[in-house]
Amino acid sequence: MDELLLEWHGRNARDLPWRRTRDPYAILVSEVMLQQTQVERVIPRWLGWLERWPTAAALAGATPAEVIRVWQGLGYNRRALNLHRAAQAIAAGGWPKDLTDLPGIGPYTAAAIRNQAFGEPVLPVDTNVARIQERTAHEFGPTALQALFDLGATVCLARVPRCGACPLAERCPARGRRYEPLRRQSRFEGSFRQRRAAMLRIVAEAPQRLATLDAEAVAALERDGLVHVDGDLVALPARRRA
Repeated sequence: MDELLLEWHGRNARDLPWRRTRDPYAILVSEVMLQQTQVERVIPRWLGWLERWPTAAALAGATPAEVIRVWQGLGYNRRALNLHRAAQAIAAGGWPKDLTDLPGIGPYTAAAIRNQAFGEPVLPVDTNVARIQERTAHEFGPTALQALFDLGATVCLARVPRCGACPLAERCPARGRRYEPLRRQSRFEGSFRQRRAAMLRIVAEAPQRLATLDAEAVAALERDGLVHVDGDLVALPARRRA
């Protein structure tokens, strides 16, 4: 099946900018941004991020406040701090042999960097890859990674796969099946996540008095290291080095 998939991908690959580089830092940034964020939203933000901070050393030299401000709009702001801390670790000691030693980097992201940046024969398995392998009952090789990403995003969809457009359909035991709707993520509108995001957005513009803010949301942001509370003043963390 790998050959069929790769042949299809040669004609249908998405043109994504991080596929044009082997720079592990650039790929790290893309992988962190792509966690729970749509590709279309990530592309301009990834390009802008690398224009501002083209290397891990450049990002390491930024303040947490600068990083949080630039990250605004991508959501899940702790990812920004983890990326910043990872850049500091890389700038100080280089890329570790075990990439999961970097702050915020789990086995999947480590495998994605090893495959895409270092050319190692590992296959990172995200939701799309796992779904395709389960449906086809086939274990794909590492060279099929980008093709699997694209097939999962455009053809082998979670609920109603487009089997008629799938290059693997004739050999797929799940061909024609439909699936129950996935459990939806809790609504953002009116949620505590929205309250947190609103408070962080306000504080990112300028330090604020705690008495004027949502104290519960600010406390959660402080626990995550996203804001600093000094008496009655709430501000973004400004310390340059972790």
